[in-house]
Amino acid sequence: MDAIFSWISRTPATWWDVIDVLVVALIIYESLKLIRGTRAMQMAFGSALLVALYFFSLAAPLQTVNWLIRNMIGYVVFAAIVLFQNDIRRALAHFGRTPFVRAFSRSETDEETIEEVVTAATQMADRRTGALIVIERQIGLRNYIESGIPLDAMVTHDLLVTIFQTSGPLHDGAVIIQENRIAAASCFLPLTVNPGVGSDLGTRHRAAIGLTEENDAVAVVVSEETGRISLATEGHISRGFTPETLRSRLTQLVLNKKTGRRQFPRP
Repeated sequence: MDAIFSWISRTPATWWDVIDVLVVALIIYESLKLIRGTRAMQMAFGSALLVALYFFSLAAPLQTVNWLIRNMIGYVVFAAIVLFQNDIRRALAHFGRTPFVRAFSRSETDEETIEEVVTAATQMADRRTGALIVIERQIGLRNYIESGIPLDAMVTHDLLVTIFQTSGPLHDGAVIIQENRIAAASCFLPLTVNPGVGSDLGTRHRAAIGLTEENDAVAVVVSEETGRISLATEGHISRGFTPETLRSRLTQLVLNKKTGRRQFPRP
């Protein structure tokens, strides 16, 4: 411990050192946030284990293990580039966005997204068109997005209504909205196995409950049979929303993501 303090005292810290540490911490944080909930997370754990095994082989020493890791590391890097080229491209595009601009415009964009979802849900409820719209919050939904048809389109009520037309090929499954864009349609979601869920709830409602049991997403459901609008969050579902109450509830859930977990009563 004395040696550490002695080394620190001999190495004066400057503002550039602080900036250097903050930039590296930001890169690591954004990288972890980007791969959270994806198969790339398993690759990250595997890479960390390989690095730890390498240093352990130096300390042991395990000459054969060390030789094997040093000779295979180059092939592992090339294999990772080939296997995860889509994720790497998405990561570069993510880092290319200016975070300051997005921070200033995020609230306004969220409000526009909520308004488009409310308008689409209201129109589909009047026509009794079944729909399931999922809005991602803090926990990533990349695995569910990959199960559907990628769109990466602007959120508009016209597009949402068109997607869920029964004559279209994308009406089965869910639409997932990620970072105020329609990431994918026709996504498969897990059905709830909760025995307390009423038998009057259909597949869309059970899928909405099942998804929100596993993460903090918000799911808007429009019943094809009754035209009622429901909202699922934290494994619970509330039904009978009007456009006004749906707009108010989505504003609470989406704009106030960082508040503590709370349950909302039925409207």
